[in-house]
Amino acid sequence: MDMTRKGKARMSVLALCGGRPAVQRPRPRWPVAGEIECAWMEGVLRSGEWSWMGPHETAFCREFANFIGAKYCLCVANGTVSLEVALQAVGVEPGDEVIVPGLTWVATVQAPINIGANAVIVDIDPETWNIDPRAIESAVTSRTRAIIPVHLYGCMADMDAIVDVARRHNLKVVEDVAHQHGSRWRNRGAGAIGDVGSFSFQQSKVLTCGEGGAVTCNDEAVYNIAFPLKHVGWGPDMKPAGRYAHNYRITEMQAVLLRGGLRRLPEETRRREENAATLAEGLARLGGPLRAARRDPRVTRQAYYCMTLHFDPRHARGVSRAEYLAALNAEGFPAGAPYEPVYRHKLLNFYDKTSPIPYRDPKRVQNYAALRLPVVEKVCDETGVVLSHPALLGSDEYIGELLTAVRKVNDNLTAVWRHFAAQKKAAEKCRSGR
Repeated sequence: MDMTRKGKARMSVLALCGGRPAVQRPRPRWPVAGEIECAWMEGVLRSGEWSWMGPHETAFCREFANFIGAKYCLCVANGTVSLEVALQAVGVEPGDEVIVPGLTWVATVQAPINIGANAVIVDIDPETWNIDPRAIESAVTSRTRAIIPVHLYGCMADMDAIVDVARRHNLKVVEDVAHQHGSRWRNRGAGAIGDVGSFSFQQSKVLTCGEGGAVTCNDEAVYNIAFPLKHVGWGPDMKPAGRYAHNYRITEMQAVLLRGGLRRLPEETRRREENAATLAEGLARLGGPLRAARRDPRVTRQAYYCMTLHFDPRHARGVSRAEYLAALNAEGFPAGAPYEPVYRHKLLNFYDKTSPIPYRDPKRVQNYAALRLPVVEKVCDETGVVLSHPALLGSDEYIGELLTAVRKVNDNLTAVWRHFAAQKKAAEKCRSGR
C-alpha cells in the first residue's frame, strides 16, 4: 500500500482507535493582542498613571458605552463585583429576592447573595438555555426586586418577555452579559436593554484584559450610585460622594488591553457569526445527533462566548454524550459540556465551614440542595454541548475540518460504542479480579 493510500486508511479510522485526527490545523489562539496595545502599555508604564480613572480607562468607558448603545459605562475589578454593583445601583437590598437561571456561572447567584439578597433559581428554555420567562412569572413574590437574565453561550435571552414580566411586577432587569459583548436584540445592544448591564473581561471572554468587568446603564441616577461603589466613595466628579467605600477599580494597563480588543471585536464578531452559520448549516446537512441551537430572528447580531449545540441521544446508536464528545475531541473538534446546574455548586453550601458566603436563615432561602429543575438537568447531564469561541475565529479550511470530524464520528457511531463497551468490560473484569 502506497503512502497516500495509507494516509487515507488512517483518516477513515477513528482517532479514538488510533487513526489520524480529522482536524489537522491548529485551533486559533486566545487571547490576542496587537502592536497598539504594546505602544500604549509602554506609555502607561512610563507615565506612572496606573489607576484612578486614567485617560485609557476614561476613553474605554466612552468607547464601550458607544459600542453597545448605552449612555454610561464604568469599569470594575471583575464580572462578579460588576453584578454586585449593578444590583445595588438599582436598589436591591438585604432580604430582597433576585430571580436567576439554573444554568449559569456561579457568580450570577453569588452576587446577590454577597450583598445580602436571596437568589431564587428557576428553570431555563430548552432551546436557548436562557432563563424561562414563564418560570420567572411563577417565582415572583412580594420580596422579589430584580431579575438577572443571562445571555448564555451563543443565544440571547428573550428580552421582550422578560421586560414585560418586569414591568408588570415592578422589577428591575439586570442583564448578565459576561458571554456576549456585542449581541443585539432588535438592534439594541445587550447591556443597554434592561435597567443595567454587567460584563466580564476575564481571560476567556471575547473582550478581555485578563480580569475585569463593567457596568452599563442609561440612567444617570443609577450611574451616580454605581460609580462610588467601585471608586472608594468618590463620585464621577471626583468628589467624595458620602456613604460608599468599596475599591473595585481596574488599572490603566487593563484598560489598554480593553481598548485594543474593542477595536478588533466588531470584525471578530462578524467572523464568529459567519463561521457559526456555516457550522449550523453543515451540521443540519450531516444529520446525526448534533445540531446547532436555533437562532431567534429578533437577534440582530449574535456574539459568541460558545456556540450552543444540542446532542440528541435518539440518533446516537447508544453512544452517550460523554462518549460522543470524547470521539469528537480525539478528532480535534474541541467541544465540551456546559456548566453544571448552578445549584449544585459547592459555593452554595452555606452551612459548610469553608463557604465564604455568610450563613443564611434556611426559612428564607431556597433549598438549593433539594432543588431539581428538569430542563437544566437534562441539558447539563445529557444533551448540552458547547464549542468555545476561539474555534469560531478559524479559517474556512479549519471550519471545514471541524465538519469533517463530526461526519467521521457520525459515520462510525457503532465503532465508538464498541470502543467504550470494550473499555467498560475491561474495567469490570479488573474490578472483579478475573
